[in-house]
Amino acid sequence: MDLSDLIDRNAAFTPDKPALRFSGETSSYATLATRIAATARALRGECSVKAGDRVAILSANHPDYLVLLYACARIGALLVPLNWRLAEAELRFILDHAQAKLLVLESGFDALRTLAGEGRQLLGLDYAPDHAAALPALIASGGDARAPQADWDAPLLIVYTSGTTGRPKGAVLTQRALLANGVMSQHMHDMTAADHVLTVLPFFHVGGLNIQTTPALQLGATVTIHPRFHPDAVLRSFASDRPTLTVLVPATIQALLDHPQWPHADLSSLRAISTGSTLVPQDQVDAVTARGVPLLQVYGATETSPIAVYTRLAGDAARPGSTGLAGLLCEARIVDEAGAECPAGEDGEIEVRGPNVLCAYWRDPEATAESLHEGWFRTGDIASRDADGHFYVHDRKKNMIKSGGESIYPAEIERVLLAHPDVAEAAVIGVPDPRWQEVPVAFVVPRAGRDISADVLREFLAGQLARFKLPRRFTFVEDLPRNALGKVQHFRLRGSAEFPLRPPGRRESG
Repeated sequence: MDLSDLIDRNAAFTPDKPALRFSGETSSYATLATRIAATARALRGECSVKAGDRVAILSANHPDYLVLLYACARIGALLVPLNWRLAEAELRFILDHAQAKLLVLESGFDALRTLAGEGRQLLGLDYAPDHAAALPALIASGGDARAPQADWDAPLLIVYTSGTTGRPKGAVLTQRALLANGVMSQHMHDMTAADHVLTVLPFFHVGGLNIQTTPALQLGATVTIHPRFHPDAVLRSFASDRPTLTVLVPATIQALLDHPQWPHADLSSLRAISTGSTLVPQDQVDAVTARGVPLLQVYGATETSPIAVYTRLAGDAARPGSTGLAGLLCEARIVDEAGAECPAGEDGEIEVRGPNVLCAYWRDPEATAESLHEGWFRTGDIASRDADGHFYVHDRKKNMIKSGGESIYPAEIERVLLAHPDVAEAAVIGVPDPRWQEVPVAFVVPRAGRDISADVLREFLAGQLARFKLPRRFTFVEDLPRNALGKVQHFRLRGSAEFPLRPPGRRESG
């Protein structure tokens, strides 16, 4: 068996059940299964894709993105999702590093068709590029294809990390990893075939692809797809499509909270909203739960498919700040610098082991050896656990500031800054200091129309943080550099010459 067989099984049990909804059109499970089979045949036939070959896709969210994923599973090929926010040079690096044989391109990215280049085929996802085939035409010819190499242990995805330190690395996830991840999502959400998932996060990230979307399809649930996130469209969908579950990151949650329709939005169909990707401000948790919708938290990484630690819909919600317990099918622990497991309450690095963890980094044995030790994946995230095993994530290990022998977590300072009513966004980094080794500095985005000073913020922080944690300097800017899921790219703040930080009318430091 392979991952595509789950779609076939659901098509056999409930052929007319809606599987995917997109732009006003609905595909049943029978239609989805037929489309996957025909795409697998087209990949092996017209496109000459063999087991082990890499198929890259550059597209906004689209039903055939998922069709392509399951077709690759059927023939043992590997799908390489491309982040459409990257520059052309960055995309070219990934395509070359992955040695992609085929590039599947959505019409909205036709200007980048030269990425196909010499020796790389081009296939249009929803159109026919010049001198290239269109996937809809190939699917229309019907048929099916399988490869004997396609099974649960076959690699299926190469997902490139955001590259916060140097070149991005391609995390290789097997079909079994997606299966295990799906079981943990189902456990986390009490998900059943009766659920209806709204997906608005990008498929090029494992969060949009695997926190709810592929787990829902494994169960025979319905998924409504939006090409990209837009708060107006999401709020309309809550009212008209009546989803029961969705995943949002803190940046998109904030966009909904700031929307004038949020106080009146119809959320009655939602059983839960799940969130993660970065530390979740408590005021967001309070604002969502005040509307009667549980806000579940999930912790993980690209390398863990991503689900590793989570709070459950039916679990303990009385632990503010906790990201939950280790998932149903994986282990998670916290270790010190020597690799020894930390006792309750002590900070250390999170490690994860289980079938959901990557098998390797593509063409990077050194990075693989550095990140995997006896099956444990070293996440690079700092956390602690309470006596009952609940995790509390503090910050990225690489973000930690060492100042005068003390460890400072930027996320702690950011959390307090965000509690100030005049602060919209905040990020803290460490800069070299001849006396203290490093000291914290803060970048702050004021709320629209608010006037705020460094002295005011310093006084606000002084009542809540130790003196050594107080930023030595505040820089007021219009926005912060973020990746596709809203994570602040601290490395770009450290090298701000690479990022055009825009002051909101004036720039003040102190």
